[in-house]
Amino acid sequence: MKPRTPAAMRQLIQQVRESLPFELPAAYVCNGVCRGCSLKLLDYLDLELMHWENRLEEGDAPDLQDIQRLAKTSFKIHRVLEKNGLIQV
Repeated sequence: MKPRTPAAMRQLIQQVRESLPFELPAAYVCNGVCRGCSLKLLDYLDLELMHWENRLEEGDAPDLQDIQRLAKTSFKIHRVLEKNGLIQV
């Protein structure tokens, strides 16, 4: 059985938070190769995740398009962080 959309969104948020280096200091993130500003991308994604966490707490239910959009954004940011050497594959 597939999870309901709020549960799926919570699961996606958890996976993104576990796989991306949100806890790295700015000096480390902005050091070395830069093919897109990793710091700004991490800040943007963190705000998006907090936005959805707040909406879920308020009882809002995302639709499948919302989940897909967040997953796509997270994947694109993950690729940039890989290219910048912040994530090892």
